[in-house]
Amino acid sequence: MRSVDPHTAVNSRYGQAILTRLPKLNATLETLLSHRSIRHFLEAPLPPNALELLIAAAQSAPTSSNLQMWSVVAIEDGARKARLAQTAGQQAFIKQAPLLLVFLADMAILANAAQARRQPLKGIEYFDTFLMAALDAGLAAQNALTAAESMGFGAVFVGAIRNQPEIVIAELMLPEQVFPIVGLCIGYPDPTQETRIKPRLPQSAVLHREQYSDKRQAQAIAVYDEVMRDFYSVYRKDGACWSEQAFTRLRGVDTLVGRDRLLQAVHNQKIQLK
Repeated sequence: MRSVDPHTAVNSRYGQAILTRLPKLNATLETLLSHRSIRHFLEAPLPPNALELLIAAAQSAPTSSNLQMWSVVAIEDGARKARLAQTAGQQAFIKQAPLLLVFLADMAILANAAQARRQPLKGIEYFDTFLMAALDAGLAAQNALTAAESMGFGAVFVGAIRNQPEIVIAELMLPEQVFPIVGLCIGYPDPTQETRIKPRLPQSAVLHREQYSDKRQAQAIAVYDEVMRDFYSVYRKDGACWSEQAFTRLRGVDTLVGRDRLLQAVHNQKIQLK
């Protein structure tokens, strides 16, 4: 394991010196703190059995009540990746990455098992069950991303897989009670494309002790906006800051890029949310 100064690693995550007197980092912390989204990949395929190892890591994530209501579609076919890239905001890296994983909230696994054994399953019709399935899919996806980065690959999540879920459902032939939650592109990072660690909100904005308090949030966001102005200036986004981008992203229905129809798409998959 390469030696990384813990102060450099942690403070890079915030874009400023914020923490001191840290213990030595282990390999897991190095991987987590070094995360950056990779959107430029080499054409090289992943080595044999890498997919299976990534899925084993994904299945090692916690799962609510051990229900394991998630599954994943692995996509390597270039034509299919191209079609999904068109659906997900025409993002070129989806076509470029050798592997696209689409993580699914999958309640059909238990529904089919119950039907085969003539067992009642009324609890599957409630919102919490879908929430558990979506959370399980997200936890599995995060495990896969961390595993990929620990193996020397680069990765990036694709939330835009939910922009037009009906098209994704048809492309992947998803049955009823199965819904796409997030995509994950994985491959070897292109070394000619520099990718910096993107700073996050200060801990004073997100860390609450004992009870929630928003007293320090306004100041923390103001500081963070300046950090992000500096960060984005490297990418020729002079003047941009986090709060302005966040407001723009959620300003109205049109900025949701199709996700305002998500609830109807969920219902269309015969997923009930009582």
